[in-house]
Formats: sequence, structure tokens, C-alpha cells
Amino acid sequence: MYRLRRMEISADMLYKAKQIRGFCHLYDGQEAVVVGMEAALEQSDSVITSYRDHAHFVGRGGTVLEVFAELMGRVEGASKGKGGSMHMYRRQANFFGGQGIVGAQVPLGAGLALAHQFRGDGGVAVTMYGDGAAQQGQIFESFNMAALWDLPCIFVCENNHYGMGTAEWRAAKSPAFYTRGGDTMPGMSCDGMDVLAVKQAFAFAKQYVLEKGPLILEMDTYRYHGHSMSDPGSTYRTRDEISGIRAKRDPIERVRQLLAANGLAESSELKAIEREVKGEIDGAIDDAKAARLPADEELWTNIWRAPLGATMRGIESSHKQRLPS
Repeated sequence: MYRLRRMEISADMLYKAKQIRGFCHLYDGQEAVVVGMEAALEQSDSVITSYRDHAHFVGRGGTVLEVFAELMGRVEGASKGKGGSMHMYRRQANFFGGQGIVGAQVPLGAGLALAHQFRGDGGVAVTMYGDGAAQQGQIFESFNMAALWDLPCIFVCENNHYGMGTAEWRAAKSPAFYTRGGDTMPGMSCDGMDVLAVKQAFAFAKQYVLEKGPLILEMDTYRYHGHSMSDPGSTYRTRDEISGIRAKRDPIERVRQLLAANGLAESSELKAIEREVKGEIDGAIDDAKAARLPADEELWTNIWRAPLGATMRGIESSHKQRLPS
């Protein structure tokens, strides 16, 4: 969790220094969700999430260097420098990305669950969305199909209580998102700031959906930064609220206190881990800055593919004309 925290804080500084351009959605404050989830899952399970995806990529085995390189648009990035903050991807670990369109990943997640069911491989699909996206119609359609077909899908609402400049109570008549399945799908609420509670919740949820079909799992969590870099995050909530969450519910501090109270780690050991992580993050930033930018021709790759060797009228000719001479 500390590695994810330092990574996101560093991304914030790099963005403000104009080393990162475009969109950037940070995850600091929510680290317990990813860490607890991955402690209960296998990489044979599928995960898909929204545009707030840096930590999910690392949770699926990606490196901090790949995150920073992607944020800076470098070839060594998670998506070869072509996706940026919202489109991290790690197919070899069944991480199907960050998705840039609000809520669009949820029906895709149901499809991933259908694939696990069809193959009979014992895997589950975790499809993650925020409290802001919870009002999307396509989410309810996905609930219905998943329940109808008993898909092994865990629908995870990462409820950090704020959308883009909007508190949950302004957007949702009922903020109990785990009840949104109505009479077709059960739901659970979990303290998303407690990594051990998250692990237990996901362990239960995985077993449940394999035996009985889909489940909604709401994670009560909190983001420290604004929705994105264009959102200061302090115009619709007070600084006292943010500092109060840090003081009482911070997921990293909670684990630090737990380790100390049970004699599992000395303060010097934890500080040594922090120094090591800081060195790792600083090194990854330096390597990302030195990494290669994509060639100009990469603007045209992975854009379209002609079916069965056919050509597309008006596309192939313009493609050839625009390539650098």
C-alpha cells in the first residue's frame, strides 16, 4: 500500500511539473481495496476497472516503471505509451484495463464472467466502478443479465463518496449501493479502508459467485485528491473532512498501528521499508524520463484492422497519404 501511495503522490507532482499531460486520476486513500482484493484472488481471475487504474495495474503484477512510462507517453509504458492514465492494460494477468468511458467497463466485466463460465475454468470476473458511475443505466442492464445467467461476477462499487465535484447525496437518492441488485442479486458493504476486511470480503465473494451467481460488493473508501487533476477536490468538501479521514481511517496508518500493537514489526523496520520504496519510486521516475518516445508511425498502428484481408474505402488511401515520407 505504501508503494501505491508514493507512486500516486509522485504522479501528482509530475503532473504539476508538466511531465505528465492529459487526464490523470489518482488513487491515494483507496489502496486497501486493491491490496486486499489481490490477496484473495488469483491472476487467473479477471479484473476490469474505470479510469482510476494505476494501482490496479500494479496489483496485477505490473511495475511502477511501466506506470510512470505510460503516464509520460513512453514506449516502455503499460500500453506502449499510447493509452495514458486511463488505459493501463495487462492481458497476461487478466487485467483488462482502465476504461475511459464512465461505467462502460461494467458490461465488459459481465462478459468476462460469461467467458469464465463458458470455459468452466473456475475463475471469476471482478468489475469495478465508482459511486458516480453507479447511476449508469448500462450497469443495471449488466446486473440483470448476470443474475439471469448466474454469472461468476463480483460487481464492486468503490464508493469514495464523491464524483466529479459532486457528493454522493447529490447524485444518488439512496447511497446504499450494495442494495442496487434489488431482489435479483445480493450485496455486501465492506470497510474499504481496512485491508484485512477487504481480503475477507473478496474471499467470501469469490466463493459465493462461483456457487450461486453474481454479487454486489460495496467498498466504503475515500480519495484524498480531487476526482482528476482538473478538480482541486476542496470546493465541495472541507479540508477538515479530508484531514479527519487521514487521522482516523487511513489504510496504511491502520496497518502500521496493527503491526506495532501485535509486536509484528519494529518502527525501524517500517521506516526501512519506506526508504526502500522511496528509492524504488525515484528510480522508476528517472528511468521513465529516459525512456523512448513512440515513433511517429505508431500514430497509425492498432487503430483499425481490415477484415479477412479486405480494404476499407476511404481509409487505406488516407492512411498511406498521411504517413511520414
